[in-house]
Amino acid sequence: MSGKYGNLFVTHFQECGDDMVYEGEPAGQRLPPNLDEPLAAMRSADVAQATTYITTSWVKEIDHEVEWVREHEHVYDEILMFVGNDPNNPDDLGGEVYMTIEGERHVLTTTSSVFIPAGTKHCPLGFYKVERPFRFFAVALSGTGRYMP
Repeated sequence: MSGKYGNLFVTHFQECGDDMVYEGEPAGQRLPPNLDEPLAAMRSADVAQATTYITTSWVKEIDHEVEWVREHEHVYDEILMFVGNDPNNPDDLGGEVYMTIEGERHVLTTTSSVFIPAGTKHCPLGFYKVERPFRFFAVALSGTGRYMP
């Protein structure tokens, strides 16, 4: 974009799976079959001044349990968001997600977000089932713009 502040916009999200090489994915599996490649909504690679790293992916239908991310931790705070896509019932996630924090498992069935403080062990993260696609967002409060331990 042009103008004085044109460099602050990201108008085409780039595939960013290679940025997340330390996310604790199960061995030999980068993404489960019901997940699209992650796209970078904001990162320092695209906007030099960015101090937050935001990715998004579509989570698609699946009728059986699948694990996505194994337990890990970060040196920065993180926010994960699971957002339903039904405009008539935005609270309905359209699936069942499991998320573990420090050994405590939670099951999400509504549009939800979770704040994960730096140094907190989290995951496994996975899906029991997904009946309707929804959006996943990960926000790393990291000045480096990289998902690294």
